Amino acid sequence: MALEQQIMAEMKEAMKAKDEATLRGLRAIKAEIIKAKTEPGAGGEIDEATEQKFLQKMMKQRRDSLEIFEKQGRADLAVKEKEEMAIIEKFLPKQLSEAEIKTAIEKIIAETGAASPADMGKVMGVASKQLAGLADGKTISSIVKELLAK
Repeated sequence: MALEQQIMAEMKEAMKAKDEATLRGLRAIKAEIIKAKTEPGAGGEIDEATEQKFLQKMMKQRRDSLEIFEKQGRADLAVKEKEEMAIIEKFLPKQLSEAEIKTAIEKIIAETGAASPADMGKVMGVASKQLAGLADGKTISSIVKELLAK
């Protein structure tokens, strides 16, 4: 089932259940779908890669907002961000664990022949492509830095 149909079906269920938190998260995703479909060159259709890309972007935005709200002591807003993140996560592929990411990056470092922090760009380019949608860019970057600093 396409993401858009899945979102619409879940929105109906959330409306029936009067689940405001779920409905808010689903509406945010639906808004992104509409925005992506109306962009120049989209032709009213979006592929799965584009869907994954904007879902990842939405998760990053929520993570950043959550961090800010927690620093400012805004628990009420932090809860809303966490609720939306939980909804968005349901539509993303399972994220790799830190150990799995580390293993994948070690393999990439061996393949590229990277030896120092100066080679970070080379490793990040390959890692970002291979782990797209499976891991957060910030996590990938910190693990690459850690491994190249050894």
